[in-house]
Parts: sequence; C-alpha cells; structure tokens
Amino acid sequence: MDILLKGIVIISGNYGSGKTEVAINLAVYRKYQGMDVRVADLDIVNPYFRTREARKQLAELGIEVVLPPEQYMQADLPILSRSVSGLIRHPAELTILDVGGNNVGAMVLAALADAFKDAPYQMLQVVNPFRPLTQTLEGVLKMQQEIEKASGLTISGWIGNANLIDESTRESILSGYAFMQKLAKSTGLPLAFITAPASLMPALRIEEFSCPILPIKRQLVPPWKHAVRLKE
Repeated sequence: MDILLKGIVIISGNYGSGKTEVAINLAVYRKYQGMDVRVADLDIVNPYFRTREARKQLAELGIEVVLPPEQYMQADLPILSRSVSGLIRHPAELTILDVGGNNVGAMVLAALADAFKDAPYQMLQVVNPFRPLTQTLEGVLKMQQEIEKASGLTISGWIGNANLIDESTRESILSGYAFMQKLAKSTGLPLAFITAPASLMPALRIEEFSCPILPIKRQLVPPWKHAVRLKE
C-alpha cells in the first residue's frame, strides 16, 4: 500500500512524538513517487530537532524547505516568512507544514488563519504510544483537543509512530499498530499510515497491516551520530 497524501498536509503532535522526523521522511517518500513537494518549517518553539536541520539533504532531492529569514534561523521567536502564506494559498502537489509540539507549537497556525480560510487541508496528529502523554487513548484525545483549540483547525487523521529509537523492534511496531487501530476505531478518524525504521522493514509483513508503512531514515540525531543518507 502506498501513501497517497497530497495537497496541504499539516503534521502536528506533542513534543517527542517524532512529527518532524515523519515530516522529513514523508516528503522524501512522496518525492520519490514523482510528486512536487515543499516543506514549511513552522516550529518556532523548539530550538532543536527541526526540519531545517535536514534542509541540505532535502535540497539535494529537489525538495524546497521554506524557513524563517536567515538572520532568525536560530531564534525562538514567532517570525514567519510571507512565503508561508503564499505556500498555503498556492500549494505544491504536496505541501507539508511541520508545526511545533503541543498546543504551544500549534498556535502558529492560528496566525495563518487568513491563508487557511479557503484552503483545503489535512491535519494529521503523530502519536507515539510509548511517550508519557500519549500512552493512553485519553491522553491522545486530550492532546488532540489542545492542538485543535490552539490552532483553530481540526485533526482529520492519525499517524502512528511507535518509535523507541535504537530500541525499536518488530514487536514494538506491532504493539504500536494495535494501539493506533483502537484509536482510529474509537474516534472514527482514519489511520493515514504508521512508521517503522527502514532497517526493520524486512522484518515486517505487509499483510499484517491495513494501512501503509512509512520507512524512517533518522535525520534528527545527537551530535555524536550521523543522519542516514536520504538520497538513494
């Protein structure tokens, strides 16, 4: 099964959900499927692990990353380029908006309300069932409500990111998938896809899943590790 997302796709979630890693790898996945892809880094809260950290690799693949002005690249200030509004009004085949974590990060979307007025979008919430705030359905739904209230937009689906970093296993992926199935059933919102480390893909059988799987090549790593090459 392929991931067929297109148009404006907002990637939201709580701190530590892995949403930025998902946004980067989704952009690459769709680019290799022949899509025109652009990414807007709207994380103005967390100074670490933002889409901009992978901008050189993304540029090599022909994926444009819309960033704050160069002089504000390391600033934790609510500075948005006018090009972001333009990107929403005139999106690429796939336009990915990577927003900051929790309701604080989602507030930036409220500042773009005029641009979103007539723009169809999908906002997907990344859920890592192994993170403290999203280990239960109640925790996930509370986060959903906070993000929707802060952004003024509506979550339309889920992304399962059962990520234990270097400790991820076939069993943890299956456990996370089962959790996401329960979440999708209880809310009536679709499970767009789940993720798995690219190194674990050979251990997973596609027939075990009713949704696509996005292989993850880690980009946001500590200084003593190296990001996996995105270019095949």
